[in-house]
Amino acid sequence: MILNHNIIIIQILLIVISCNDRAVTEIELLNKKNPIGNYGKELSKKEHFEVKDILDSAERYLDNEIIIKGKIIEVCPMRGCWIMIADKSDNDLLIRAKVHDGEIVFPLSAKGNEVTLEGTFTKLEFDEKRARNWKKHLFEEQGIEIEEDEINLVPEDFFEYRVNCSSAKIH
Repeated sequence: MILNHNIIIIQILLIVISCNDRAVTEIELLNKKNPIGNYGKELSKKEHFEVKDILDSAERYLDNEIIIKGKIIEVCPMRGCWIMIADKSDNDLLIRAKVHDGEIVFPLSAKGNEVTLEGTFTKLEFDEKRARNWKKHLFEEQGIEIEEDEINLVPEDFFEYRVNCSSAKIH
C-alpha cells in the first residue's frame, strides 16, 4: 500500500514538473533584456563583409550566401522577424535582415548592438502598388496609421536589398 502511494506521489510530481517546463514564447523572446548571443544556426567560417562592401558591389553578391557585419539600428516591433543593419561608418547604408517568422526572434533590446549575420543576399523589386503597400506596412508596424494616397514614394522605395538570414550573432 505504501509503495503504491509513493508511486502515485512520484507520478504527480512528474506531471507538475513537466507542466512548468514550458517553451519560451515569442513575446518573451522579443522582450528579452540581454540580446547578446547566437540566433539560428551556427555562423560559418567564411569571409565577413561590411554593409558598404556588399552595397558597393551588390550585383556581384546577389543570390549568394554572405556573412555581413553591421550595427542594428532597428528591430521589427511586431515579431522581431527583421533587423535593419547599418554600415559601421555610414548609418545611411542599410540592409534589412529578414528571418522566417518565429524561427528567429530578434529582441527589441538588440537595437544599437553590433551583429554578424549569415544568409542569402537578395534584391526585392516593387511596382508602385507593392511599394505603397510595403511602405504602409512598415508605418503600421510602428503604430502609424496612414492612407496609401498619403504615401510619397522615392526611387529607393521601389527596391530593397535584404539578407534572408539563417544565423546571427549579436555582440
